[in-house]
Amino acid sequence: MKKKIVPGGVDEYIAACPSEVQSKLNAIRDAIKKVVPDAVETVSYFKFPGYGYPDQGYDYSGMFAWFSYKKPYVRLHVRPPVVADYKSEYKENYVLNVGAVSIPEQEAISPSLVKKMVEASLDVMKSKVITRHE
Repeated sequence: MKKKIVPGGVDEYIAACPSEVQSKLNAIRDAIKKVVPDAVETVSYFKFPGYGYPDQGYDYSGMFAWFSYKKPYVRLHVRPPVVADYKSEYKENYVLNVGAVSIPEQEAISPSLVKKMVEASLDVMKSKVITRHE
């Protein structure tokens, strides 16, 4: 069943996080919005901020990038294999998994790296159009 994407909730998500990481979350948000200013911004997919183009025939309701905070990391979530593709650009203390790069909360956010990863994740999403049989 397809998830219903409800715009909004990102300001509230960031405001609920500790004040010392809010600027980092906003830096990720700003970098994402520079790449995809027309994407729907929501917290309704994974309960943390995400970006997508719902109702356009893509899998995962057109979602392609998310960010979150779980002490002690600020996280950027993207579509596989994007995290692996940019492995050479991460600092040694970043924690990686298939769909997320976890940045220690005391580290600065690299807007240029966020933008590159979001662009790559968007390309992965666009390659996964769902064929609908009428």
